[in-house]
Amino acid sequence: MKQAGFFDVEERLARLSGLGDQLEAFSRTVDFEVFRPDLGQALAYSDGSKGGRPPFDPVLMFKILVIQTLN
Repeated sequence: MKQAGFFDVEERLARLSGLGDQLEAFSRTVDFEVFRPDLGQALAYSDGSKGGRPPFDPVLMFKILVIQTLN
């Protein structure tokens, strides 16, 4: 088995797609962007004027929670 290099990412992603990647199936069937307004309202992030690390994308975090509960 050869060591993975910097440019082997495309090969690995193509192999995952061929095996039936669960994340690709989710993105084809569920439009998570529909939840963005409700998530933004429920989370009520500050405007960032005090500095600090910017928050993670709320839709991304919602996707993580959904996939976590299904696995």
